[in-house]
Amino acid sequence: MRWSYKIARIAGIDVFVHATFLLLLAWVGFGGYRSGGVAGAVSGVGFILAVFLIVVLHEYGHALTARRYGIPTKDITLLPIGGVARLQQMPKEPRQELAIALAGPAVNVVLALLLYAVIAATRGAGGGPDLGAADEVSAMSGGLLSQLLRINVWLAAFNMIPAFPMDGGRVLRALLAMRSGDYAQATVRAAKVGRFFALIFGIVGIFILNAPTLVLVALFVWLGAAGEAASVSQAAVLEGIPIQQVMITDLRTLAPSDPLSRAVEYVLAGFQQDFPVVEGGAVVGVLTRSALLQALGQRPPNALVGEVMHRQFEVADPTEPVEQALARLRGCGCQSLPVVRGRQLLGLLTLDNVGEFMMIRAALEARRA
Repeated sequence: MRWSYKIARIAGIDVFVHATFLLLLAWVGFGGYRSGGVAGAVSGVGFILAVFLIVVLHEYGHALTARRYGIPTKDITLLPIGGVARLQQMPKEPRQELAIALAGPAVNVVLALLLYAVIAATRGAGGGPDLGAADEVSAMSGGLLSQLLRINVWLAAFNMIPAFPMDGGRVLRALLAMRSGDYAQATVRAAKVGRFFALIFGIVGIFILNAPTLVLVALFVWLGAAGEAASVSQAAVLEGIPIQQVMITDLRTLAPSDPLSRAVEYVLAGFQQDFPVVEGGAVVGVLTRSALLQALGQRPPNALVGEVMHRQFEVADPTEPVEQALARLRGCGCQSLPVVRGRQLLGLLTLDNVGEFMMIRAALEARRA
């Protein structure tokens, strides 16, 4: 994710923080300083960090459970609205998705029980309810441990609302898929439920509570439900289709000895944006549009392609499923994948031609219907 910075690597998973999260910390710190000086700023920032530590543990619940089923996690990113654990692929079995979705809220339930036990034990040791641990460590008006207890309960409950992209939406889809056996149809039904909740959140946030945050959550849920439905619909269309049926075969290539001006000619002629670089019949690099533009700002047009091309690049096999290659394409941030057998270039897979293939399939299906 852009504007994200790595802060740790735990259990083999990179943890990133988004720049907007740092702005949240600055805003909370400034507000705390205005109301309580340095102590207030430290207290406010410390509380937010504690909350997001809980969020990280929640996401690790998802990630480590997914690992049990052989599904790696790319990374975990902290945002002002929470955390995002990016799995390399979604589970195909509804029971697996059910376990992965429940793992996050389960972490919050366990943390809530632990906090409750600590608070109860400390109050008992203090001789009465007025000497509770939460009061002794409080840096805010309530009590830090009591607040963290309530937050864990709230996170567990809120995430179980049956609306994508929250955990409850995935639980609902898994249950529907287990009942019907149709994963795509289960997704459509769960997405409709998610949009219903988003509509309720929006109405309550605008007309009843005047709560902009709830409106933002409504927008987040609505877009998440629509995105999940579209993603699963795409996966259903592409399921079982090999790359060789979708890839571009009419394409232009470059040689390492070609000048950059030749790539410019191809771009302006409207052929393509990224170019495999071939030498001796083998793909030895890729010249992307961004690399070409950057090079043109620093080098003359007669500079050689071999000087600026990417020598480390992803490739795909023609028999590889399109859905699998598409996940790699998005994961590497690439615009295209050279399709090779051995090192011989056979074609090029791009997001654009996958989209065109899906539109053609949809038109054909509509005609048959």
